[in-house]
Amino acid sequence: MIKLAEWIIFAGLAFSIWITLLTDILPLKVSYKAKEVIWPMPVYALIVFGCYSLATIGYRVATFNDCVEASESLKQEIKDAREDLTRKGFKFD
Repeated sequence: MIKLAEWIIFAGLAFSIWITLLTDILPLKVSYKAKEVIWPMPVYALIVFGCYSLATIGYRVATFNDCVEASESLKQEIKDAREDLTRKGFKFD
């Protein structure tokens, strides 16, 4: 199953449970105080998802590997290209 389908199924299930608890569709009765907590749950979930996303991105940026060999190779290619262009008459300032 693709990741998008998993997220859509999870979101649909969570939305169904949220609506069911708010509208008293089932014989399960939820108190008024509990509904005050249930009502803003999607906003809380969005905030938690945002915090998780920021933490994940921050961690991945902090642990990003340096590619020293690729950097040296690229510097050598730039040097070779400059030399080639200089031989063809291009002048660098």
